[in-house]
Amino acid sequence: MVKSLKHTLAAALCASLACSLAAGLVQADEPRTLKVYNWFDYITPQTLTDFKQQTKVNLIYDIFDTNEALEAKLLTGHSGYDVVVPSNMFLAKQIEAGVFQPLDRSKLPNWQHLDPKLMKLLDANDPGNKFAVPYMYGTILIGFNPAKVKAALGDNAPVNSWDLIFKPENLSKLKQCGVAMLDSPSEIMPLALQYLGLDPNSSKSTDYQKAEQLMLKIRPNITYFHSSKYMADIANGDICVAVGYSGSFSQAANRAKEANNGVVVEMRLPKEGAPIWFDMLAIPKGAANPEDAHAFINYLLRPEVIAPISDFVGYPNPNKDATDKVAPEIRNNPDLYPTEAAMTTLYTLKPLNREGERTRTRTWTRIKSGT
Repeated sequence: MVKSLKHTLAAALCASLACSLAAGLVQADEPRTLKVYNWFDYITPQTLTDFKQQTKVNLIYDIFDTNEALEAKLLTGHSGYDVVVPSNMFLAKQIEAGVFQPLDRSKLPNWQHLDPKLMKLLDANDPGNKFAVPYMYGTILIGFNPAKVKAALGDNAPVNSWDLIFKPENLSKLKQCGVAMLDSPSEIMPLALQYLGLDPNSSKSTDYQKAEQLMLKIRPNITYFHSSKYMADIANGDICVAVGYSGSFSQAANRAKEANNGVVVEMRLPKEGAPIWFDMLAIPKGAANPEDAHAFINYLLRPEVIAPISDFVGYPNPNKDATDKVAPEIRNNPDLYPTEAAMTTLYTLKPLNREGERTRTRTWTRIKSGT
């Protein structure tokens, strides 16, 4: 799953906990500080409150909303954080750049709870699972307001297909009620490539030219690109369609219900497939407090700790012993916990070579500007 963004949840969290939260398991005679950099809306305040009761370690908890924002800090070599949460497709390149320190498994006894099948899948990004632990995983899919989409496209709107997004004749009719898309070239461009029958992890400039042409056809119908704003807007009824993270739409649906505003938010995992991603817990090289960083990660590996976080954020977690503790409406939702059949259509994203990355970045800049 997606940040120096000052999100509403983070502000509330800081207000309620004074931004000084527990983040270790071992009591200390002198105060210690653990600095964590995580995605917005990605942990429960109660998790941190409970953690505070077990420690005297202060937690500085900052948030970001794109992998690019996190990577910019990591590649300076002095991020200033003890625990960070990169997505798996960025992880391999960051490992190669030497920005993380190896994990000490002796300090992570709760590793035993992780699903071996998922860990094997992640071996492609982190051989031997030496540098990172999966926190949550999910897909990129379509979130929508069923009433507004029906009004624009009728009863047979292709909400379970990328045709809803990439066919200009569909998106042009949805423009009137608002369409949002992630501001993330590393996640949106693979969708365009896949839709065209091309390798979603392509580094070929000719492939990106084709993807750019596709995106420019629908660009006039996209209201905005942003990696977090869409969640509140679709919950409030300000937009009717968004391409975003699966758990974001789960949260949006819950917000709409809580607000009792008459808005319904649904999501669909398109039948053609989509990227599956993992957000990983890692310790930067040079972290000031690696001891408590390990303790924090080990705490999050407890089944009874991670399950309520899945309930809150709407994402599945990789903890095999936590699944039955996750709320049924989440673990039994095939758009959140993909079925075995759906898993065969999903693909992981891989880091591009330097030239491919430059091509993708330049392409994305032109798409956003509409030129």
